[in-house]
Amino acid sequence: MTRKLKIDRRFTACPIEDGDELYPNGNFVFNISKMTEYIQENPDNIICEDVLVKDYISSFSKLNESHLPTVDVSKPVILAEIAPGRFNVIDGNHRMEKARKEGVERISAYKLSPEVHLKFLTTEEGYWAYIEYWNGKLKEIAKLERSRL
Repeated sequence: MTRKLKIDRRFTACPIEDGDELYPNGNFVFNISKMTEYIQENPDNIICEDVLVKDYISSFSKLNESHLPTVDVSKPVILAEIAPGRFNVIDGNHRMEKARKEGVERISAYKLSPEVHLKFLTTEEGYWAYIEYWNGKLKEIAKLERSRL
């Protein structure tokens, strides 16, 4: 489950074009538009699976309630493995909320590992911070496991 991420010194930030949808998650800003294009262009590499809606509690504070009636819950959401074993909704918070309110138990999702979603970070600083964050979480997990023994 746990794997250390290695810094790719050739990493280049994902470009941002006018109209691109971005998702900020702390220091990390993902280009959702480019990520969605990648998923559509690589259907054999990205698996779509059903996930339980209740497992993804909404922490999205800027949810536009008036937008919910127009949301299509049949469109898959995108989940990014932000920490080892922990996935966050980075595209589809409105779909998750609508599914929750309508009592939908499962929703389709693309679950992206760091090896995939790192390509869509929009700054080199965010990339470096993410690698440090991820590997720091691995150290915390290892420390916790050692303390249990």
